[in-house]
Amino acid sequence: MQPFTKRVIEVIQSIPEGYVMTYGQVARLAGSPRGARQVVRILHTLSHIHKLPWHRVINAKGEIAIQDDESRLMQELYLQDEGVAVNHKGIIDLEKYRYDPAD
Repeated sequence: MQPFTKRVIEVIQSIPEGYVMTYGQVARLAGSPRGARQVVRILHTLSHIHKLPWHRVINAKGEIAIQDDESRLMQELYLQDEGVAVNHKGIIDLEKYRYDPAD
């Protein structure tokens, strides 16, 4: 496993219930500020194997980025079950729910 991939997995595993992080934020914390697309790939391929809380990672606008209707709905439901408010457009208030490990 590549060092960046390992760090991405660790960062995603560290996101507490009830919070979210953006793809870019995960990439920066894992050591590659321009690696947001790699984070997407890692989530897509390794979420199941590593039991990652994939639903806690969203885009920089605070939106659920998944296009597949079923997966999108699952992400919304998982987040709502953890207390994260998702509006009717699939947007999360990053000011309220963004996790920052530096805090």
